[in-house]
Amino acid sequence: MATGVNERVQRHRENMRAAGMRQIHIWVPDTIKKNFAIECARQSRSIRGDAGDTDTQNWIEKAADTEGWA
Repeated sequence: MATGVNERVQRHRENMRAAGMRQIHIWVPDTIKKNFAIECARQSRSIRGDAGDTDTQNWIEKAADTEGWA
């Protein structure tokens, strides 16, 4: 008889816990929503020219490992 989905999921979770992992749930912005791009643009405009943002962007560019990127 086939194993039910709930049983397989439970067994997978138990195996992950036994391997020292812990399950978490993360809520992230929904990038397919129409307003997502609008909000990104708004936030980008709000920090345009900000000295702190410029410093942060410069640090990210120096620290980023982009070797092999096209």
